[in-house]
Amino acid sequence: MKPYFKRLLLATAVSAALAAASPAPAFASGTVLIQQRDGVERTYANVHIAIRDAAMAITSSDGRGMLVLGKAACSKVGELLKCLPYDATLFQNGQRVHIPLQSGTVWLNPTGTNQPMSHSSAQIPPRGVLLLVKTKAGTYVSLTGRVDEVAK
Repeated sequence: MKPYFKRLLLATAVSAALAAASPAPAFASGTVLIQQRDGVERTYANVHIAIRDAAMAITSSDGRGMLVLGKAACSKVGELLKCLPYDATLFQNGQRVHIPLQSGTVWLNPTGTNQPMSHSSAQIPPRGVLLLVKTKAGTYVSLTGRVDEVAK
């Protein structure tokens, strides 16, 4: 099976599993930390996390900025989904900017129960997301939270 189709099938399965899990909270539940190579750090609380059309969209609480992770190679690890994103786009101030990624991982729990991470004592809550990516420019972006919305 070609990687694109495998990715599309996994994304569809994630959307279906998340939609079947407990209802999404009515508020944004994520926190993003951005660490630039020059040492500047910014934290964004109450970000909205959405899975839409096989992409993850992370929107700031004021709605002015949105980061979309549109392409990733995903596989199941136990009940968790582990994705290696390789494409991101930032929508901000009326502009669309492609963000080249160097590396990163997204962990997603599509179930309705806490799930343990492999080789760790940490657990990911229902609909939970953990993300860490490094851009080619040397910026780190991390996210913790829960998926607020699932749309097909």
